[in-house]
Amino acid sequence: MDVDAVFYTDRSGKVTSNPLLDQLPSYQSLLYRRKSSAGGSKRRASSRRRLSSSGSGKWATSTISRQEEKLKVQTAQRPIRELAKTMAEKRRDKTQRLEEARDLSNWIQWRQNTRRYLKRLKDDAQVWLNSLQLWRGDIHLIEGMFGTGILSYFFFLRFLVMLNLIIFLLMFSFVMLPIIIVPYASGNTTYNQNDGSLCSVYPSSARRGLVIFHEHITDLLSGGGFLEQTYLFYGYYKVDKIHFSHITYNLPLAYLLVTIAYLFLSLIWIVRRSATGFKRSLVQDEDRFQSFCNKIFAGWDFCITNENAAKLKRSSLLYELKTDLEEERIKQKIADRTRKERCRIYLIRLILNIFVIGVLAGCFYSIYRATIFSQEAQMNNVKENFIVDLIIEYLPSIVITLANFITPLLFSIIINYEDYSPAFEIRFTLMRCVFMRLTSIGVLLFSLWSQITKCKEDPCICGYNHVLYSCWETRVGQEMYKLTIFDFIIIAAVTIFVEFPRKLMVKHCDCGLAKWWGQQEFAIPQNVLEIVYGQTICWIGTFYCPMLPAICIIKYFFIFYIKKVSLINNCRPATRPFRASSSNFFFLGVLLIGLALACVPVGVSVAQINCSQACGPFVNYTTSWEVLPATVSHLPSGVQTLLHALSSEAFAVSFFVVTCLAMFYVIALAGAHKRVINQLREQLAMDGRDKRFLIQKLCQAQRHLAVKSSASKLHRSRSSTSYHTSFSSNFDEGVFLAHPHPDSSTQV
Repeated sequence: MDVDAVFYTDRSGKVTSNPLLDQLPSYQSLLYRRKSSAGGSKRRASSRRRLSSSGSGKWATSTISRQEEKLKVQTAQRPIRELAKTMAEKRRDKTQRLEEARDLSNWIQWRQNTRRYLKRLKDDAQVWLNSLQLWRGDIHLIEGMFGTGILSYFFFLRFLVMLNLIIFLLMFSFVMLPIIIVPYASGNTTYNQNDGSLCSVYPSSARRGLVIFHEHITDLLSGGGFLEQTYLFYGYYKVDKIHFSHITYNLPLAYLLVTIAYLFLSLIWIVRRSATGFKRSLVQDEDRFQSFCNKIFAGWDFCITNENAAKLKRSSLLYELKTDLEEERIKQKIADRTRKERCRIYLIRLILNIFVIGVLAGCFYSIYRATIFSQEAQMNNVKENFIVDLIIEYLPSIVITLANFITPLLFSIIINYEDYSPAFEIRFTLMRCVFMRLTSIGVLLFSLWSQITKCKEDPCICGYNHVLYSCWETRVGQEMYKLTIFDFIIIAAVTIFVEFPRKLMVKHCDCGLAKWWGQQEFAIPQNVLEIVYGQTICWIGTFYCPMLPAICIIKYFFIFYIKKVSLINNCRPATRPFRASSSNFFFLGVLLIGLALACVPVGVSVAQINCSQACGPFVNYTTSWEVLPATVSHLPSGVQTLLHALSSEAFAVSFFVVTCLAMFYVIALAGAHKRVINQLREQLAMDGRDKRFLIQKLCQAQRHLAVKSSASKLHRSRSSTSYHTSFSSNFDEGVFLAHPHPDSSTQV
């Protein structure tokens, strides 16, 4: 008997070879691999056999059996009313469970009942917590009208509200609350005293005498005047230590640790939320055929209940399929390009990218000059009138907003001449816009710090320009405050004065211009960039303006309802949706870039630039970071030794080595999992080919029997007998053999 053949058992119980099954594509592929491995070493051949046969087959079988057992246990634990079965099957399952319960002891019955009760209690608690989620009803309404694509933007907005709430609670609990409760807790407060030096002079900016109403509006929008000496800004926290009855609270240390904590917490939360989306995008981008199948068989959003939204979803699916086909066509076009065509397109891209760099450089220089002009005008106290003073106050914010408005339009025009694929066009344009928005904040801070660290006498007496910036941290906080307020004003103004009139014009005007302009589209990536820009400002400004997270919570709260009303009444979903709009991975990836950018200026100001000597909690230190080693020096010797050991180079090298080993292990494990996944994927493909092969043979057998039956009717008088299709007995083996039996010499 040929040991390479595919066996089956006949009616007599004898194991024989089936020539039909020997022709299966999976078996032929196995023979081919064994042939190719015959020339190698025995170890190599044995390893390949293990990978090809036992490795994937046995592993897959055991995995499937474990999954079936796990599913069976979960089904047995679920309540009968939740099972997807008919009433008769549910009654039968209930009777079976009652019979099984009679055979159990009282202790086991009590444990099972307790487990069911706790599970039911957990489910009820989960339902109750879900009912308390912010904007739950509004989000369900948006989901029903526009689907999960646009819903992801509002989920992202809710995530930022919760993140800012946690940041605000950290700042309030550890920085503001101790100062608030001191008068009521019989505590003593040690303030940073003014030593009378030139660096410790902090002139008040509060308005005196008769104050006109519009000056209060200017103070409210700029953060100056009566707002400067409040809990809103860094300069108000002049407390050094708070002495309670049994403990001394170090406010500078708490201020620094809370800053590190909210940045680290934001990083952990974003990475944790983006992990799921990253794995999903990795799977979707790896296999183009899987992407086609997902769109065709699982692309419909069954949460949609609105007819117009259903039509738009259909058109978006059609657009995505067209985009995929266009990408395949462009890939083929790129592969067929001649050397002359490649040189031409590369030259065009080089010229256009040089132009983009020039545009970005011009925008950044404009922001730099506007910031310097605004700061000098405010320091000279030149008062023209209310409008001019307000424009000078907000000049950097106005320039940044104009740059963020003009450059995306310019980038969308330029990208059409660079001959990229449609998906890459969207990604590349968005990355340019992200770079423009986030780098503009960096240019603003660089402009401020160039003014702060530049003095007439070099080097500066106080380490910073104390003449123009007696409390430079408060000045930076005011700039972040103005950017936040102005960003909200722009979003609200665009909605009220652009989107609403555009909807009315398109709806009630029949002119060609209105029809060409069309209804406003809800562009998800552009809206996400707006709130990522605002959140980056919040991360940077929280150190200088501790109340900024609370302001951002209020801002996002109003933005949610503004965008909701605009979406329902003015906008429609984009007919050319961004691919990653259905998941939060792209949003969180851009948010992670904003967090990385926010850590740079905060880290530089904490570790490099001298603290203001006239305000804030770090008056007694040269830099904010010095409070940490100063606090460690007052700890017990054993704790100091431990902390010095943890911060030593030996521990850093050991930790790095252990981290590298763990990383290599994870990489090796991921590689092994990937190989198993590839084997299972090949096995699924082979199963599909085997089914197709068997269906073809079945059709051939049916045609052969039909011809044979018609011939017998013509030549024989007796009636044709009924037949049954069978692979084992009723068919002649010659019917199935399209190729000769594989030679047994292929055995290895």
